Amino acid sequence: MKTAVPALLAGLSLTQMPVAVADSISEALTEGKPSLDMRLRYEAVEQDNALQDAKALTLRTRLGYTTGSFNGLSAMIEFEDVRIVGGVDEYSVGPTGFNPGLYSVIADPETTEVDQGFLQYKNDVITAKLGRQVITLDDHRFVGHVGWRQDRQTFDALTLNAAPMPGLALMYGYINNRNRIFAEAADVASKDHLINVSYATPYGKLVGFGYLLEVDNGTDNAMDTYGVRFSGGTDVSTTKLLYTASYAKQSHETAAVSHDADYLFLEAGATFSGITGKIGYEVLGSDNGAYGFSTPLATLHKFNGWSDQFLSTPAQGLVDTYVSLNGKLFGGGWKVVYHDFKADKPSATVDDLGNELDLVYSRKLSKNFNAGIKYASYKGDSGKVDTNKLWLWAGAKF
Repeated sequence: MKTAVPALLAGLSLTQMPVAVADSISEALTEGKPSLDMRLRYEAVEQDNALQDAKALTLRTRLGYTTGSFNGLSAMIEFEDVRIVGGVDEYSVGPTGFNPGLYSVIADPETTEVDQGFLQYKNDVITAKLGRQVITLDDHRFVGHVGWRQDRQTFDALTLNAAPMPGLALMYGYINNRNRIFAEAADVASKDHLINVSYATPYGKLVGFGYLLEVDNGTDNAMDTYGVRFSGGTDVSTTKLLYTASYAKQSHETAAVSHDADYLFLEAGATFSGITGKIGYEVLGSDNGAYGFSTPLATLHKFNGWSDQFLSTPAQGLVDTYVSLNGKLFGGGWKVVYHDFKADKPSATVDDLGNELDLVYSRKLSKNFNAGIKYASYKGDSGKVDTNKLWLWAGAKF
């Protein structure tokens, strides 16, 4: 089981669920809200290499309890368990030592842990949390929970959120442990500072951010990223126009070397008659082929293709040009995405990085139940191998 920050640790934000306002501490403890979230998922992976095809059937269960609020104080505790079901375990999870090097990777190890556990203070302006918690910022590109995996990412942290005036939001966080998606096998002690300031305008949300990351291992390894983001939409007759732009500058310094790289994201789209189409251009820049822009705290599965070929940015960088369509069908939602990948700074061996087609359909079956199917097909180049992935899942949430 992962070790939590002293006191109660980590959890779902209390702002995401109603909590009782109690007249005493005992009422706050007894008049809280329990929660249960379960997901049964089958995943299959085929790769054009020497590894055996992988398949996994896993059940993820999260069981939590959120107290009521007393004088602005509340607490949350949540446990997470991931189990292999029916002996369907033909997959590898390298960091945990599960079938290493035998099958293709499916990053869902068996584990039982404290997923979240924190103390919270909240008033009309400020929300403060201390303990193990989910942290997501903006579109998850720089800080996210990796909720697609069965063991999601949380952080042992202190976070402060303030809303001093309408439209203005201020956030500061200090992280001393990154609880990653491989049980405790790949957790990272850190000294990370997160700063995020946003302001809602009539045309969209403007964000400025600084993420100062450092692995706490006794070496010099600072990774500082500063950037801006603007996203919004506007109605033109019966069509809604959508737009997002983001730019960031990153410096990575160690005792031996330092690198600088840029990040650029541009996306435009429109919604008409229930169908949304988007075209996007994302560049994780390279420092002359020696270092690629990195986002180690991100929900990486959300970006650059669902087959997860670019969880680490190549040293030559990555340019992802994509188009997507999504809409509603039979009470659920569907989405199709096509990616074309290239190197930002091509080398003699790395230039065209392949393409990918992604498909998904999901729907709620009732208030508490949902199901879905998802498929990713990557065609590799520059030494990367063809990869196909399929997911089927059913979930329940109470």
